[in-house]
Amino acid sequence: MKWNKLYNYPPSTRSTTDGLRTYAVGKEKLPSVTTILQATQSPEKQASLAAWKAKVGEAQASSIKQQAASRGSNMHLHLERHILGQGHLDLTEEGKTAKAMADVIIEKGLCDLSEIWGSEVTLHYPGLYAGATDLVGVYDYEDSIIDFKQSNKPKRREWIEDYCMQMAAYAMAHNHVYGTAITQGVILMCTPDNYFQKFQIKGKQFIDYQHQFLAKVDSYYNMTR
Repeated sequence: MKWNKLYNYPPSTRSTTDGLRTYAVGKEKLPSVTTILQATQSPEKQASLAAWKAKVGEAQASSIKQQAASRGSNMHLHLERHILGQGHLDLTEEGKTAKAMADVIIEKGLCDLSEIWGSEVTLHYPGLYAGATDLVGVYDYEDSIIDFKQSNKPKRREWIEDYCMQMAAYAMAHNHVYGTAITQGVILMCTPDNYFQKFQIKGKQFIDYQHQFLAKVDSYYNMTR
């Protein structure tokens, strides 16, 4: 893979208040893509999450979420340093697990990445939303948005609808601001026991996810006005 810095991606600052993340990009303060998705969850998804918390208990649910978030951040750091040609040494047990997960993604996922336009890229759709994606570039010969995900267990496609909409939202923002025509999102996922999954969303399906996300944006602003 090679670097090709075609675009001047903007700096940003992000903050979280009451669990809601916002990005300050230029003079705008915009809700994050994940904030919009969380705020517009379907009643069925909310009920499923509540049932899981009731089953395992609030304390255990919180612990599981915190461990997954920490492990995911560590895995992302290993991948980011690899992409930038830098090393990262973490000898804790969590660090070793995260590095092993990152190595699996490098070996089985990044092998199809031929060109990098940016890493840890802030993308925004002026007046609507913002977010940060792990990579923008050319994947499997197509201009793509690429994100890394950790998961406690293997996922089915229908379980990751929010991830798919996230990719679609980032692509819309990139296309609007930079005049590109990105129509592929790639999710590279690994579990702590090193089970790797790759999800490629493109074509009509990708466009459908863009429409779904725009409907959620509309709902979000109707709720917050």
